Amino acid sequence: MKFSPEVEKALKSGAPIVALESTIISHGLPRPTNLEVAQDVESIVRENGATPATIALIDGIAHIGLTQEQLIAIANRDDVIKASTRDLAIAEAKKLSAATTVAATAHLAAKAGIKVFATGGLGGVHRGANESFDESADLTALSQLDMTVVCAGVKSILDVAATLERLETYAIGVVGYKTKRFPGFYLTDSGFELEYQVDSPAEIATIIKARNNMGTAKNALIVANPVINQMDKVLHDRLLAGGLQAAATNNIHGKETTPFLLEYFHTESKGESLRVNIDIIKGNSALAAQIAVDRKSTRLNSSHRT
Repeated sequence: MKFSPEVEKALKSGAPIVALESTIISHGLPRPTNLEVAQDVESIVRENGATPATIALIDGIAHIGLTQEQLIAIANRDDVIKASTRDLAIAEAKKLSAATTVAATAHLAAKAGIKVFATGGLGGVHRGANESFDESADLTALSQLDMTVVCAGVKSILDVAATLERLETYAIGVVGYKTKRFPGFYLTDSGFELEYQVDSPAEIATIIKARNNMGTAKNALIVANPVINQMDKVLHDRLLAGGLQAAATNNIHGKETTPFLLEYFHTESKGESLRVNIDIIKGNSALAAQIAVDRKSTRLNSSHRT
């Protein structure tokens, strides 16, 4: 594991750090937009008082924080694979370059001592999982890690109800940021209510401290942050219905369903899904940085009182 000079300095000084995934760079956004967004997101984290730590494997080595040259490589190389937690050791042994998913990013961030992570959307339980058992490794990974994850909920193409049930089963805490409605990535409201609403980064930092006090920090905390300017709901519902119909017509099922629906959204929305994707990761990165800053302040205040 190697640290960028910026991240190494932050770790040594105890400065706030935000982990960032790299799959959105290599596999989630088109070139050259992917590199521009990655650079913008890192700048947003810095502007909000924290150090960005984009995580990826380059030639088998896990990097916590990327230099500009490494960021360009992840954005443009064609040999970058997509790696979840189970792939990390294989990628290291084979000296592969890999962009990390939510699960893999959270795992490596926790290993590096980073506790706050910003991503776009969380993986979840897929439609038809009662037959295919297709469920994102994000959920099992976050059930085992002390990590605060800022995301825009899960995409509506997933089984949102089943995902929320699984989060409860895994004792993964979920709070809505300035809302009690669980966001559906493209939409601010997935149709499901949350028990808890938080209204400031400082309040989230207090919850993080309380998790440590109560001994419940072995599982992640999800901060569900809805996108400000959602996709037009009529367009969203039409795309979802059309995508599901197209999947049935083309005999797409099981684990093939989600990537098929994502591609359908990207193709048929004429750039609108891309716009929402970018807005989400930028907004979540800003909030995560603010949480990381307030988390440090909360810890310092506690140590001064003791």
